[in-house]
Amino acid sequence: MFGAVRERLVERKFAAVPLATAATLLIMMFSVIQHLPGGERFVTSIGVVRASLPLEVSLLRTPLSLYVPALDLPVWGALAQVFLVFGLAEIVLGRRMTLVIAYVCTLAGTLFARVAVAVGPDHLLGFPRWVAHVRDTGPSAAVVGLALCIAFRCRAWFTGGTVLVLMIGEAVILPNLAGLEHVVALMAAMLIAASVEVFGGFWPRVLAGVVAATAIAAAGRAGEARRRGAAAGTVIP
Repeated sequence: MFGAVRERLVERKFAAVPLATAATLLIMMFSVIQHLPGGERFVTSIGVVRASLPLEVSLLRTPLSLYVPALDLPVWGALAQVFLVFGLAEIVLGRRMTLVIAYVCTLAGTLFARVAVAVGPDHLLGFPRWVAHVRDTGPSAAVVGLALCIAFRCRAWFTGGTVLVLMIGEAVILPNLAGLEHVVALMAAMLIAASVEVFGGFWPRVLAGVVAATAIAAAGRAGEARRRGAAAGTVIP
Protein backbone atom coordinates (compact mmCIF):
# COMPACT_ATOMS: atom_id res chain seq x y z
CA MET A 1 0.00 0.00 0.00
CA PHE A 2 2.67 2.48 1.00
CA GLY A 3 4.64 1.75 -2.18
CA ALA A 4 1.63 2.59 -4.35
CA VAL A 5 0.88 5.70 -2.28
CA ARG A 6 4.47 6.92 -2.48
CA GLU A 7 4.65 6.30 -6.23
CA ARG A 8 1.46 8.23 -6.85
CA LEU A 9 2.54 11.13 -4.65
CA VAL A 10 5.97 11.33 -6.28
CA GLU A 11 4.44 11.36 -9.76
CA ARG A 12 1.60 13.84 -9.20
CA LYS A 13 2.37 15.45 -5.81
CA PHE A 14 -0.65 17.36 -4.45
CA ALA A 15 -2.62 16.62 -7.64
CA ALA A 16 -2.67 12.97 -6.55
CA VAL A 17 -4.85 13.81 -3.54
CA PRO A 18 -7.04 16.78 -4.50
CA LEU A 19 -9.69 15.95 -1.89
CA ALA A 20 -7.17 15.81 0.96
CA THR A 21 -5.55 19.02 -0.27
CA ALA A 22 -8.90 20.83 -0.50
CA ALA A 23 -9.98 19.60 2.96
CA THR A 24 -6.69 20.78 4.49
CA LEU A 25 -7.00 24.19 2.85
CA LEU A 26 -10.61 24.53 4.04
CA ILE A 27 -9.60 23.84 7.63
CA MET A 28 -6.79 26.35 7.35
CA MET A 29 -9.15 28.94 5.86
CA PHE A 30 -11.81 28.51 8.56
CA SER A 31 -9.11 28.65 11.25
CA VAL A 32 -7.89 31.99 9.92
CA ILE A 33 -11.38 33.43 9.41
CA GLN A 34 -12.70 32.55 12.87
CA HIS A 35 -9.82 34.43 14.52
CA LEU A 36 -10.54 37.62 12.55
CA PRO A 37 -12.84 40.35 13.91
CA GLY A 38 -16.37 39.16 13.26
CA GLY A 39 -15.04 35.95 11.74
CA GLU A 40 -16.16 33.67 14.53
CA ARG A 41 -19.76 34.84 14.11
CA PHE A 42 -19.59 34.17 10.37
CA VAL A 43 -18.09 30.70 10.80
CA THR A 44 -20.63 29.90 13.51
CA SER A 45 -23.51 30.83 11.25
CA ILE A 46 -22.48 28.47 8.45
CA GLY A 47 -20.49 25.62 9.98
CA VAL A 48 -20.88 25.28 13.75
CA VAL A 49 -23.18 22.53 15.01
CA ARG A 50 -24.68 22.27 18.48
CA ALA A 51 -27.17 19.76 19.82
CA SER A 52 -29.43 22.67 20.83
CA LEU A 53 -29.94 23.71 17.20
CA PRO A 54 -32.98 22.55 15.21
CA LEU A 55 -32.29 19.27 13.44
CA GLU A 56 -32.62 20.74 9.94
CA VAL A 57 -30.06 23.44 10.75
CA SER A 58 -27.63 20.86 12.12
CA LEU A 59 -28.03 18.72 9.00
CA LEU A 60 -27.34 21.70 6.75
CA ARG A 61 -24.23 22.71 8.70
CA THR A 62 -22.80 19.22 9.24
CA PRO A 63 -20.86 19.00 5.93
CA LEU A 64 -19.01 22.25 6.67
CA SER A 65 -18.65 21.53 10.39
CA LEU A 66 -16.18 18.81 9.43
CA TYR A 67 -13.76 21.53 8.28
CA VAL A 68 -14.22 23.94 11.19
CA PRO A 69 -11.41 23.30 13.71
CA ALA A 70 -11.95 23.50 17.44
CA LEU A 71 -10.99 26.82 19.00
CA ASP A 72 -9.20 25.24 21.96
CA LEU A 73 -7.00 22.80 20.00
CA PRO A 74 -3.92 23.51 17.85
CA VAL A 75 -4.97 23.71 14.22
CA TRP A 76 -1.74 22.15 12.97
CA GLY A 77 -2.83 18.83 14.49
CA ALA A 78 -6.08 18.87 12.53
CA LEU A 79 -4.24 19.87 9.35
CA ALA A 80 -1.74 17.03 9.66
CA GLN A 81 -4.40 14.44 10.51
CA VAL A 82 -6.69 15.44 7.66
CA PHE A 83 -4.00 15.61 4.99
CA LEU A 84 -2.47 12.27 6.00
CA VAL A 85 -5.65 10.24 6.58
CA PHE A 86 -7.75 11.83 3.82
CA GLY A 87 -4.83 11.41 1.41
CA LEU A 88 -4.42 7.72 2.24
CA ALA A 89 -8.18 7.19 2.04
CA GLU A 90 -8.41 8.96 -1.32
CA ILE A 91 -5.79 6.63 -2.79
CA VAL A 92 -6.85 3.40 -1.04
CA LEU A 93 -10.65 3.80 -0.90
CA GLY A 94 -11.34 6.24 -3.73
CA ARG A 95 -12.56 9.82 -3.65
CA ARG A 96 -16.28 9.11 -3.54
CA MET A 97 -16.03 6.52 -0.76
CA THR A 98 -13.78 8.84 1.24
CA LEU A 99 -16.40 11.59 1.11
CA VAL A 100 -19.20 9.19 2.03
CA ILE A 101 -17.35 7.74 5.04
CA ALA A 102 -16.22 11.17 6.27
CA TYR A 103 -19.73 12.61 6.10
CA VAL A 104 -21.51 9.57 7.56
CA CYS A 105 -19.11 9.36 10.52
CA THR A 106 -19.43 13.09 11.20
CA LEU A 107 -23.22 12.90 10.91
CA ALA A 108 -23.33 9.88 13.24
CA GLY A 109 -21.47 11.86 15.90
CA THR A 110 -23.74 14.88 15.42
CA LEU A 111 -26.90 12.80 15.81
CA PHE A 112 -25.48 10.93 18.80
CA ALA A 113 -24.93 14.24 20.61
CA ARG A 114 -28.62 15.07 20.25
CA VAL A 115 -29.66 11.64 21.54
CA ALA A 116 -27.21 11.76 24.46
CA VAL A 117 -28.55 15.14 25.59
CA ALA A 118 -32.15 13.97 25.14
CA VAL A 119 -31.75 10.90 27.38
CA GLY A 120 -30.02 12.94 30.08
CA PRO A 121 -27.24 12.25 32.58
CA ASP A 122 -29.17 9.43 34.28
CA HIS A 123 -28.42 7.23 31.28
CA LEU A 124 -25.02 5.56 30.86
CA LEU A 125 -24.41 7.40 27.57
CA GLY A 126 -26.35 10.55 28.44
CA PHE A 127 -25.17 14.09 29.08
CA PRO A 128 -26.64 17.07 30.96
CA ARG A 129 -28.56 19.78 29.12
CA TRP A 130 -25.69 22.26 29.07
CA VAL A 131 -23.78 19.96 26.67
CA ALA A 132 -26.38 20.84 24.03
CA HIS A 133 -24.75 24.29 23.77
CA VAL A 134 -21.21 22.94 23.34
CA ARG A 135 -19.65 23.64 19.96
CA ASP A 136 -19.46 20.33 18.09
CA THR A 137 -17.13 20.72 15.11
CA GLY A 138 -13.92 19.35 13.66
CA PRO A 139 -12.68 16.48 11.49
CA SER A 140 -11.80 14.01 14.26
CA ALA A 141 -14.83 11.73 13.79
CA ALA A 142 -14.18 11.56 10.04
CA VAL A 143 -10.47 10.91 10.61
CA VAL A 144 -10.96 7.96 12.98
CA GLY A 145 -13.66 6.48 10.74
CA LEU A 146 -11.49 6.73 7.64
CA ALA A 147 -8.48 5.31 9.49
CA LEU A 148 -10.49 2.23 10.45
CA CYS A 149 -11.83 1.76 6.89
CA ILE A 150 -8.31 2.06 5.45
CA ALA A 151 -7.05 -0.58 7.89
CA PHE A 152 -9.99 -2.83 7.01
CA ARG A 153 -9.42 -2.48 3.25
CA CYS A 154 -5.68 -3.15 3.57
CA ARG A 155 -6.22 -5.96 6.10
CA ALA A 156 -4.04 -4.06 8.57
CA TRP A 157 -5.69 -5.67 11.57
CA PHE A 158 -3.14 -4.47 14.12
CA THR A 159 -3.59 -0.85 13.00
CA GLY A 160 -7.36 -1.14 13.02
CA GLY A 161 -7.33 -2.77 16.45
CA THR A 162 -5.04 -0.05 17.77
CA VAL A 163 -7.42 2.66 16.57
CA LEU A 164 -10.35 0.88 18.23
CA VAL A 165 -8.52 0.38 21.53
CA LEU A 166 -7.29 3.97 21.66
CA MET A 167 -10.71 5.48 20.94
CA ILE A 168 -12.55 3.22 23.37
CA GLY A 169 -9.88 3.85 25.99
CA GLU A 170 -10.27 7.60 25.48
CA ALA A 171 -14.04 7.32 25.96
CA VAL A 172 -13.60 5.31 29.18
CA ILE A 173 -10.79 7.35 30.74
CA LEU A 174 -12.07 10.77 29.64
CA PRO A 175 -15.84 10.34 29.31
CA ASN A 176 -16.85 13.40 27.31
CA LEU A 177 -18.93 14.10 24.22
CA ALA A 178 -15.99 14.06 21.79
CA GLY A 179 -14.75 10.67 23.03
CA LEU A 180 -18.13 8.99 22.68
CA GLU A 181 -18.64 10.59 19.28
CA HIS A 182 -15.40 8.96 18.16
CA VAL A 183 -16.71 5.56 19.27
CA VAL A 184 -19.97 6.15 17.42
CA ALA A 185 -18.00 7.19 14.32
CA LEU A 186 -16.01 3.95 14.54
CA MET A 187 -19.24 1.96 14.72
CA ALA A 188 -20.55 3.73 11.63
CA ALA A 189 -17.25 3.10 9.83
CA MET A 190 -17.34 -0.61 10.71
CA LEU A 191 -20.86 -0.89 9.29
CA ILE A 192 -19.78 0.81 6.06
CA ALA A 193 -16.65 -1.33 5.73
CA ALA A 194 -18.60 -4.55 6.34
CA SER A 195 -21.35 -3.53 3.91
CA VAL A 196 -18.84 -2.74 1.17
CA GLU A 197 -17.05 -6.03 1.83
CA VAL A 198 -20.27 -8.06 1.58
CA PHE A 199 -22.23 -6.14 -1.04
CA GLY A 200 -19.57 -4.05 -2.78
CA GLY A 201 -19.16 -6.44 -5.71
CA PHE A 202 -22.83 -7.48 -5.91
CA TRP A 203 -24.21 -4.81 -8.20
CA PRO A 204 -21.15 -4.73 -10.49
CA ARG A 205 -21.59 -8.50 -10.93
CA VAL A 206 -25.30 -8.06 -11.64
CA LEU A 207 -24.55 -5.33 -14.18
CA ALA A 208 -21.86 -7.46 -15.83
CA GLY A 209 -24.33 -10.36 -16.05
CA VAL A 210 -26.98 -8.15 -17.63
CA VAL A 211 -24.50 -6.82 -20.16
CA ALA A 212 -23.32 -10.34 -21.01
CA ALA A 213 -26.87 -11.63 -21.36
CA THR A 214 -27.77 -8.70 -23.60
CA ALA A 215 -24.72 -9.35 -25.79
CA ILE A 216 -25.56 -13.06 -26.08
CA ALA A 217 -29.18 -12.26 -26.96
CA ALA A 218 -28.09 -9.74 -29.57
CA ALA A 219 -25.65 -12.25 -31.08
CA GLY A 220 -28.40 -14.87 -31.14
CA ARG A 221 -30.80 -12.50 -32.90
CA ALA A 222 -28.12 -11.57 -35.45
CA GLY A 223 -27.36 -15.25 -36.13
CA GLU A 224 -31.06 -16.03 -36.54
CA ALA A 225 -31.43 -13.15 -38.97
CA ARG A 226 -28.49 -14.42 -41.05
CA ARG A 227 -29.92 -17.93 -41.18
CA ARG A 228 -33.29 -16.63 -42.31
CA GLY A 229 -31.62 -14.52 -44.96
CA ALA A 230 -29.64 -17.50 -46.20
CA ALA A 231 -32.79 -19.67 -46.30
CA ALA A 232 -34.72 -17.00 -48.18
CA GLY A 233 -31.85 -16.75 -50.70
CA THR A 234 -32.06 -20.47 -51.53
CA VAL A 235 -35.85 -20.36 -52.11
CA ILE A 236 -36.04 -17.26 -54.23
CA PRO A 237 -34.36 -17.69 -57.67
